[in-house]
Amino acid sequence: MNLIDRLIVSLLAAALLLASIAGCQEKPDEPQVPTELKVPENVVLHGATETSLTFQWKAVEGAGSYEWKLTGPDDASSLKGEVTQRNVTVGNLKKGTEYSFCVRAKADGIFSGWSGHVSARTEGTAPQPGGQRLCVDAPLVLEMDKVPVLGTSGLIKVFTSAGREVDRIDLADIATVNVRSDGVMLPKEQITAATRKNTFMDVLTCSGKTRTVHYTPLYVQGESLVIKLHSGVLDFDTEYYITVDESVCDKAVEAGEWVFTTTSSPSSSEIRVAADGSGDFCTLQRALSHASAGAVITLASGTYPEMPYLRDKKDITVRGDSREGVRIAYPNCENYMNGSSARCLWLVENCDNLVLEQLTIENTFGEQKGQAETIYFNSGSNAHRLTIENCSLISYQDTFLCKGVVWVHNSLIAGHCDFIWGYPKACLFEDCEIRSRAAGYIVQARVQAAADKGFVFLNCSLTAEDGVEDGSMYLARSSGQSECWDNVTYVGCTMGPVIATQGWHSSPAPNPSKPTAESGWKEYGSVTPAGTAISGHNAYGRVLTANEAAAYSSREAVLGY
Repeated sequence: MNLIDRLIVSLLAAALLLASIAGCQEKPDEPQVPTELKVPENVVLHGATETSLTFQWKAVEGAGSYEWKLTGPDDASSLKGEVTQRNVTVGNLKKGTEYSFCVRAKADGIFSGWSGHVSARTEGTAPQPGGQRLCVDAPLVLEMDKVPVLGTSGLIKVFTSAGREVDRIDLADIATVNVRSDGVMLPKEQITAATRKNTFMDVLTCSGKTRTVHYTPLYVQGESLVIKLHSGVLDFDTEYYITVDESVCDKAVEAGEWVFTTTSSPSSSEIRVAADGSGDFCTLQRALSHASAGAVITLASGTYPEMPYLRDKKDITVRGDSREGVRIAYPNCENYMNGSSARCLWLVENCDNLVLEQLTIENTFGEQKGQAETIYFNSGSNAHRLTIENCSLISYQDTFLCKGVVWVHNSLIAGHCDFIWGYPKACLFEDCEIRSRAAGYIVQARVQAAADKGFVFLNCSLTAEDGVEDGSMYLARSSGQSECWDNVTYVGCTMGPVIATQGWHSSPAPNPSKPTAESGWKEYGSVTPAGTAISGHNAYGRVLTANEAAAYSSREAVLGY
């Protein structure tokens, strides 16, 4: 190699060395590990469903991941986790529930501070927030975001906090009822011993005795499902939870989602009933079952859709806030349940000195054919007392049925066929309106002794609803039973044109067929609305003298007090 070649090789080697040195100098520095991280900013709720919440925030420079916490109403509902992106969706949450969310940045064991808390709520409304105190007979309301449609299967169940089942409603039993347009559920067929044991029936308890009735366990109200549990299943001061199968109304409620606690037992003898839950009880039935001798039960204005049962109690007063504003109303009749004790709206058995004031009792069966009493006062000794003051009793056939000693004052009795009937020792209607709703008969008396006063009408007005034909109503008709007496007396009554000219219905003949001053059909001082005397309708009725009428002319004379 000559000198020139050696110089070229040396120059090339030097160039390569310089390039290598320059390349090493241009290599980028290793990344620096941050010594602190900024707190995530702009933390917001990005979306919500009934069971999930989505949050997002501004990315933090240098952060490798983010830890988050979601705090619920209790420890069991609090959650936490870690994500690498700047958002998170948290699922399996309780519907209609308030939560609090926060997040912090993380990088190689270094953490930022926690962000500020963001409040968020899942969609929907919790059926009943935990800890809410309800009357032991309060209706339970499941709120939805659409009008519920009842299914034909599925269970609604109620448990104590310890998990003991206390009640259930089986939607399969809806096959046994017809559902009216107003939501009321009525038996498709007359209830028998074989068909009465299903969850669309209720068993009322009073003084250790029971009465089985049909009832409406659930109904739709707007976008809510209202559930009425069976009578007496809840205790005072007890926590419960409810589960609902999705097939009931297309919305499931799981254990622990719907929790409530019942109120304490009232300690006073003055008991308040209010359907809105503002009283001691929501239903008259639970108040009657709870009441002891001397109790005064007051009813707030509203409609009470129930068939009450009172048994073996004395000195009970039930007083409404107003006659027009308080309605005890529900449909019942022999088509659904046979027998006087079963088909009546309100059954009272073996009770003395019951007082009803300022309320309306209406059997809303609403048809002219079918025995459908508003109340049956069944006195075991035929000496128990009932007072009805300033009330309305409304039905069609057999509106009022009684035994015992009864005073009905300043009240309305409305019906059309034997709508006042029974076996009383003495039953006085004083200053009352006796209103005919269609053609028929006012009284059918089955008095058990010839000397008993039976039914007496003192200073009453006999009227009719619009459209009822004149002359289509009779003062009384007989049962035709020789062992009963047709003891019915009208004194000083105003009889409208609805009353038939002959007054008393002649077939079958009454007992006795020839009335006396003590027994049979009698009247005194009957007049038209214009004041024209009209006593002496036919031979089956006796026109009393003034002296004879005195025995029927006051409460003391008729009832003895």
